[in-house]
Amino acid sequence: MAGSSPKAEEGKKKARIEIIPLIDVIFFLLATFVLFTLSLQRISSLPVQLPVAAPPGPPNPNDTTVYLQVSEDGTYYWKQGSGTAELISVAEIAPKLADYKRSESTPRVLIRGDTKAKFGAAVFALDEVRKAGIDQVSVETVSSPTGR
Repeated sequence: MAGSSPKAEEGKKKARIEIIPLIDVIFFLLATFVLFTLSLQRISSLPVQLPVAAPPGPPNPNDTTVYLQVSEDGTYYWKQGSGTAELISVAEIAPKLADYKRSESTPRVLIRGDTKAKFGAAVFALDEVRKAGIDQVSVETVSSPTGR
C-alpha cells in the first residue's frame, strides 16, 4: 500500500479459519443424515416358528453309544449306552474299541472329560478311536463329573 505508514500495517490482523466449528457442523450434518435415512427404511420381518427344546427324557435303552471319559489324573472310564461307567486302563482302550466296532453296525463314540482333564489325554483317546476305524466320533464340550 503506497503512502501508508508502517504503523498502520501493524494494526491489521490476518484472517484465520477456525476448523473446530467446521468439524462440529460436519458431524451434526452426518448424524442428521444417518437418523433421517434410518427413519425412511421400514423394517419388515417374517414370522418364524422357533424350535423348542424338549426336556431330557429317560435314557434310551437302545442307545449303544460308547462314552469314553478322561479324568484329571489321566484315567479313563468306559460307559456303553445307559449302563454304569467302569474304570479302564490305557491298554484296555484299543481292544474294547475293536470289540465294540465288531459288535455294532454303526459304532458311535463320545469323548468327554471331567472339569480338570488334560487335553493330551483326550487327544490320545481320540487317536485310539480313529485307529479303531470308528468314524462317528464326537467330543463333548461340557465337562461332566468323573465316572459318569
